[in-house]
Amino acid sequence: MRRRLYFLLPDIHHAKGIVNELLLSRIDEKHIALIAREDVELDSLPEASFLQKSDFIPALERGALLGGATGLLAGLVAVSIPGMNAVLAGWVILTGTTIAGAGMGALASTLIAVDVPNRRLKEFQVAIEKGQVLMLVDVPFERVEEISKVIKKHHKEVNIEGVEPTIPPFP
Repeated sequence: MRRRLYFLLPDIHHAKGIVNELLLSRIDEKHIALIAREDVELDSLPEASFLQKSDFIPALERGALLGGATGLLAGLVAVSIPGMNAVLAGWVILTGTTIAGAGMGALASTLIAVDVPNRRLKEFQVAIEKGQVLMLVDVPFERVEEISKVIKKHHKEVNIEGVEPTIPPFP
């Protein structure tokens, strides 16, 4: 299981040094992401992906859950109609409406979430607009303290902004 560390860096120069230190600490580049103001050139540094910048994954989860519950409720109503109570047909209706509801809920919520910034990143927006750089680093649970200490030891100007308890397994 991985945890996401948030570091607020003063500028892109510091970001380059920390990325190099993380690579030397055996953190793969695919687990490092930077978010900066649009006019800041990241050069070859790893930029945060669409899934990290948007509220896509949480919206997908909420939409599937709410849509599935709605579909299940619709299926229960359909099964309660007289003549629809055959056991096999009832399970088919319940399963079908639940799956269809989850799919429609996930689709609708992700269409909306495409334009919604990640809620966790909102607290850093002012700092990013002032020119600071936000670094997201996904590390194994057992290395959280080690990586935090390495960064703080060599870069006292870096603000460690916290650790996210869990991260989605697939972005």
